[in-house]
Amino acid sequence: MVQCPDRIIASIDTGVDDALALAYLLGSTDECELGGVIASYGNVDANTAYANTCAVLDLFGRADIPVFLGSEHPSWADAFIPDAGCAQFHGDDGLGNTRLAGSGALADGACVSGDDMSVDVPDEVVSVGGYLAGDVHAHPALGACSRVNRSRSVGHPQSAMPTALASGGKRRCSVDAADGIEYLIEQVREFGRDVTVLATGPLTDVDAAITRAPDIASKLRLVMMGGTLTQPGNCWDAVAETNIIQDPEAANRVFHSGADITMVGLDVTHQCLLPQSAADRWRATGTKRGRFLADLADFSIKANLEADPALFSGGMPLHDPLAAAVALDSSLVDCFDLALRAETNTSDFNGVRGRTTGDPVGLVNHSMPHVHVALGVDSGRFLDEFVERMAEVCR
Repeated sequence: MVQCPDRIIASIDTGVDDALALAYLLGSTDECELGGVIASYGNVDANTAYANTCAVLDLFGRADIPVFLGSEHPSWADAFIPDAGCAQFHGDDGLGNTRLAGSGALADGACVSGDDMSVDVPDEVVSVGGYLAGDVHAHPALGACSRVNRSRSVGHPQSAMPTALASGGKRRCSVDAADGIEYLIEQVREFGRDVTVLATGPLTDVDAAITRAPDIASKLRLVMMGGTLTQPGNCWDAVAETNIIQDPEAANRVFHSGADITMVGLDVTHQCLLPQSAADRWRATGTKRGRFLADLADFSIKANLEADPALFSGGMPLHDPLAAAVALDSSLVDCFDLALRAETNTSDFNGVRGRTTGDPVGLVNHSMPHVHVALGVDSGRFLDEFVERMAEVCR
C-alpha cells in the first residue's frame, strides 16, 4: 500500500524564515502536499506577505499552488502597521531586501514613517507590530502602511481559484484573492486531521476560522511556530514571543479550543542555528534559487548576530523551518503536554501580555485542552536534513 504524503495548509506572514520554510516544504514533495497558502499580516502587511508568497512559489516553479489572503490585522485591532523590529530581521520587503516581489510596499492607505503615528481614521484601533499605536514600544517600520479606509471583497475559494493562478506562467497577484479563512475551514471539514495547518505567523487566521466555524476545532491539527515556555521572549519586554504578542487574544482562544496543537517555540528554535557554511553551499549551486536562499540566510545571520552575538554566534535561528519540519515529522521534538494560555493583560496578578504560560485552572480541571509544547529537539538531525534538502531544491 502506497502511503499518501501529508497534506499541509500554511498560514504565513512571509518573511525570511517563512520563505525558507516554504522552500523546505516544496523540496519535500515525497512527504507532503502543500495544498494552499494563506498569507497574513505579521512580519509585513498582508498584501506584502501575499506578494512575497506568490514570488517564492513562482521562483520554485509552483504557480499551481493557490495563495489566499488571510487576516490583515489582529483580532483586537482595526488596522495593522509593520514593526521596525521585524524589518530589522526580515528587511524592508520581508525577504531580506532581495526585492523578489518588487518593492514590497504593496499596501495602501495610511502611511507612517519615523515617529509619525497618524492614520486616516482617528477612531481606528491600530496595532504596530502587536503594540497599540502610541505605546512606548510601538515603532513602525519606515514607510510602513496600514490598510485603513479600505475594504476587500472576497469570494468563495473555488470560484476565485482561476484568478489566483496563471496557466503556463507566473500567477498574477491580486488583493482580490479568495477568502483564506473560508479555505481553511473547508480544508479541515474535508480532511479533518489528515490535513495539518502550519501557522508560522500570528494565530489570527486559525482563531478566525474556529470562531466562524466552531465545529472544526475538534478536527483541527495545528503545528504552530510561536511562544516560549522556558526561555525569554524576543519582544521588548523579553517575555513575549513575536507571533503571540501580535494577537494574544487569538492565541489564547486557540489554545483553549480543543484543537490538536503542537507549539514549536523559542525553547527549541533557538537550538537550531543555520551556519554560514549552509548559505555558502546554496550559493555555490550557481542557480537563481540558490542565490536567493543564500541571500535570505546571509541577511538573517547578520541581523541575528548583531542583535545577540552570544546567542546567535552559530547562525540564524530556524524558527519557521523547524515548525514546517515538525509538521512532517513530529519525532524531531520532545513535547510536554499542559493546559496553556496566552496572557492578554499586563498588570498586577495578570502577568505580561503575550506571555505563554501554563493555565493554572488546568491543575484542578484535568479535562481542559492540553497543548503539546516542544521543549527538546534533535537539532543535529533536523539541521542536516534541512541543509541537504534545501541544497537539492536549489538545483
